[in-house]
Amino acid sequence: MVIPTMAEKMAEGKAPEVLFWVGCAGSFDDRAKKITKAFAKILTEAKVDFAVLGTEESCTGDPAKRAGNEFVFQMQAVTNIEVLNGYEVKKIVTTCPHCFNTLKNEYPELGGNYEVMHHTQFLKTLLDEGKISIEGGKYAGKRITFHDPCYLGRANGIYEAPRDLIQKLEVELVEMKRCKSNGLCCGAGGAQMFKDAEKGTKEVFVERTEDALETKPDFIATGCPFCNTMMTDGVKNKEREKSIQVMDIAELVANAQDL
Repeated sequence: MVIPTMAEKMAEGKAPEVLFWVGCAGSFDDRAKKITKAFAKILTEAKVDFAVLGTEESCTGDPAKRAGNEFVFQMQAVTNIEVLNGYEVKKIVTTCPHCFNTLKNEYPELGGNYEVMHHTQFLKTLLDEGKISIEGGKYAGKRITFHDPCYLGRANGIYEAPRDLIQKLEVELVEMKRCKSNGLCCGAGGAQMFKDAEKGTKEVFVERTEDALETKPDFIATGCPFCNTMMTDGVKNKEREKSIQVMDIAELVANAQDL
């Protein structure tokens, strides 16, 4: 599977319909790379005309902004916006809710105006348009609970797209007692991912994993690479990694299609 870059497309005089914004986690984190590959396989299978920025992509600046460094955020953002506008990008899809939120809600005031979609929204659109089909296959009858990423759910009100996709897998979707607008953070947001835990009796990711384990799931589904890391760490903390898998929705869809 060869994925073209915007530069290569531009050299051919073509403008792809969609830019896949991979994000730092999806580019560098070994676990998140699997999510990137799964989503790229689905896009390729659905014959979506897409490209990536490759080495021209830089961090959106989300961690810097959340940690209070507005200066670094604006430097990152302006650089990215120059690249995006140079390619006349109209539509962006990303597997990271942090990138999604920043590109969608914070780039416009700096001159970056794009239609931005989270990958679960985009996959739901492909499903509705008949470009992909989802069957349960190996997941049929399994119990799956979905952890709402903060920047997808509470920050942007997107709750149904991921759940619609999960239910198409012919599984039993079991909700945690804290879900949707009442969901609990995995503990990685606000740049907390990159610092040591603060004093307390229990880490947030352990608390959230306990919420998930109460539903007695076979799988914990996520829609964010940070959430995936935290929930995976939580499952390991509880020594349940042999019986419970943490999977991104893109991976569940790709695996169900044997991509």
